[in-house]
Amino acid sequence: MKILDRYILVSYIQRLLSVFIILMLIFIIQTIWLFIDEFAGKGIDIGTILKFLLYYSPKLVPLVLPLSVLLASIMTYGTFAENYEFAAMKSTGISLQRAMLSLVLFHFFLGIGSFYFTNYIMPFAEVKSFNLRRNLAKLKPALAITEGVFNDLGQMNIKVNEKYGDENRLLRNIIIHEKIPNQKNNIVIKAATGELKSAEIGDQLQLLLFDGNRYEEITPEKSEDKKKIPHSKVKFEKYIMNIDLTQFNNVDLSEENYKSTFRMQKVDQLDESIDSLEIKYNRIRELFAKNFRKINGSDVLKSAEEGVVLNDSIFNELRNPLSFITNERHYRHKQVIHTALMNARGILRNIEGKKKNFFIQQKLINLHKSSFHDKFTLGFGVFFLFLVGAALGAIIRKGGLGLPVVLAILIFLSYHYIGLFGKNAAEDSSISPFIGSWTSVLIIGLFALYLTKRASRDRGIVDLDRIIIPLKKINEQLKNLINKATYAKR
Repeated sequence: MKILDRYILVSYIQRLLSVFIILMLIFIIQTIWLFIDEFAGKGIDIGTILKFLLYYSPKLVPLVLPLSVLLASIMTYGTFAENYEFAAMKSTGISLQRAMLSLVLFHFFLGIGSFYFTNYIMPFAEVKSFNLRRNLAKLKPALAITEGVFNDLGQMNIKVNEKYGDENRLLRNIIIHEKIPNQKNNIVIKAATGELKSAEIGDQLQLLLFDGNRYEEITPEKSEDKKKIPHSKVKFEKYIMNIDLTQFNNVDLSEENYKSTFRMQKVDQLDESIDSLEIKYNRIRELFAKNFRKINGSDVLKSAEEGVVLNDSIFNELRNPLSFITNERHYRHKQVIHTALMNARGILRNIEGKKKNFFIQQKLINLHKSSFHDKFTLGFGVFFLFLVGAALGAIIRKGGLGLPVVLAILIFLSYHYIGLFGKNAAEDSSISPFIGSWTSVLIIGLFALYLTKRASRDRGIVDLDRIIIPLKKINEQLKNLINKATYAKR
């Protein structure tokens, strides 16, 4: 390696590591604030929190690494141009492309490394962080009941509209779904107010409910008795519930029950999952279409036509608006039309329900496909963002943390949100997942080639002469016309 290549590579890597560490710390702090509600009040030690942040931090790399590369490249090449180091290189016959050669090779291997990182490290970290977060949610959940959502407390789900009073122990507008031993939700309790307090016996939490009702669906021994005894209702002024917390406090934080979500899979696993999901999805659609044609198809219409014969006598009877009073046949046709309308509405509701189910299944397939393509887009995105930063730094000729930071943030946000909008559009099948994942990379790649071409020719980002010179010519022609018109009037 030549001295110049070593100098450029060392200068760039020093800035890249500095920027990456600073941005990673900023995003980790933001993560702490994001999950502070889940950690607060559960007696979690600092080691467990640091372990969660360690497992969660690989998910931040696809955000931090591209921004760090873009900012470091702008700062490095901007400093070279500002200190006239590029001018010295060009005076010895070294072009911009030659000055970028060592870092182009560096980012080529960095792109390969980013693929292996997203394919091996991120799925492993996702398994660890997701399961650890699920296990942490089981620790003393009664101490962290969130307002406005259902909170799972083992054998019950509780929702409160408001928490107030000393240490938020008082509750307002409470709904509880209590599970019976067969795990069915047959009991619903509603109360106007409530209070949380520690029980006198054992590791328990006591929930006092005031002014409410308890509904329970009774399961009779005989199915024909279900209509006679649909449910029971009890009104109460005070109701006491004891919640056993021992099962929540004795939680194995290392337990891993979830390992099959699309974020936890590698490329080969995603490919297999996509194939199996698409086969299952197509089979369900074909089966639904076959059953729909069988139940509501031409055979049913044909039998309906045979059962209802419309002849001239019927049309003659329909001319009298009061014929349905005396004409039994007219009444029957009216009843058939009413039944047909009800059946059509039922069919439409069935289709709407199936449409939602198909949408959810297709969305799951699209998420798997987007995750598959994301394994590859990070490496290409990092490489093209380096080219953008290097060319932009050579053009603006400004290093440091001023203008380069502003430009880097604007370019990165544009790149990030284009990719985000593409993925969101791909989720609901508005566009292909392939297009949604690669659109931002394609756009930033074309922009990188444009800027590199401009920087190698010592030109600005935009050639303003092509706009200003024609405008000046038009302005001179207008002045000449005005002068000629004024001279003609004289």
